[in-house]
Amino acid sequence: MKIAFSPCPNDTFVFHAWVHGLVPGAPELDVLYADIDITNGLAARPGGPEVMKISYAALPWVLSDYALLPCGGALGRGCGPLVLSRDSADPASLSGKRVAVPSERSTAYLLFRLWAAQQVPGGVGEIVVMPFHEIMPAVRDGKIDAGLVIHEARFTYPSYGLSLLADLGSWWESDTGLPIPLGAIIAKRSMDLQAVAGWIRSSVEYAWAHPEASQAYVLQHAQEMSPEVAKAHIDLYVNSFTADLGEDGYGAIEALLGRAAQEGLVPEFDLKMLRG
Repeated sequence: MKIAFSPCPNDTFVFHAWVHGLVPGAPELDVLYADIDITNGLAARPGGPEVMKISYAALPWVLSDYALLPCGGALGRGCGPLVLSRDSADPASLSGKRVAVPSERSTAYLLFRLWAAQQVPGGVGEIVVMPFHEIMPAVRDGKIDAGLVIHEARFTYPSYGLSLLADLGSWWESDTGLPIPLGAIIAKRSMDLQAVAGWIRSSVEYAWAHPEASQAYVLQHAQEMSPEVAKAHIDLYVNSFTADLGEDGYGAIEALLGRAAQEGLVPEFDLKMLRG
């Protein structure tokens, strides 16, 4: 079975057991490790992997072919994207400026657009898409005015001499009272979705029961990340919603994508498709 997910610690931690044949009855995996911008694009084209990690913001484009699975993804509180600049500044200072984002169909960018509509008079200027690991150096070096970052950047941005302009997770939570939907696990609708979800959930449970088993695999793919940062990343992004979205999780997803559709930021779709 072909699967695509990022090399980030939360994904490798979640899928370690399945990738290494430790989930009884689960098929062997052919893994593509890819940045979220790549997987968002793969999901929208014919012939993509059977199972993928994509941004929740990309779901409206792919729900006819893929179903959202109730486990394995990233959703929570206190884990949202950050807007960074070289100097602390008022959000209004971004008016007309160049901002780097990790993907035009990322949840981070969707949250940014909703936030900027409230906080940045006249809107930002040019949006530059680049791999998330290139964004902080670009802001530091003055190639762009601000950057939208995700993942372990929450823990490492001070080492680049950057300042926090806005925590979009905190903004979303204060604006809605809901957790933040970040990364979704999807599977082709032609598959036995219940079986796939069961294999993923078993992989998550194995990871929690044997956290040391995945450490070498996680660090191999994390690249230039200390074990401490990798653990902090996992602790933040792998939580109860990873095991099961539940009503709170589905409610947050419906709120984000429903609001985005109303504002014309994603295609309109039947919200019921999110649950089956």
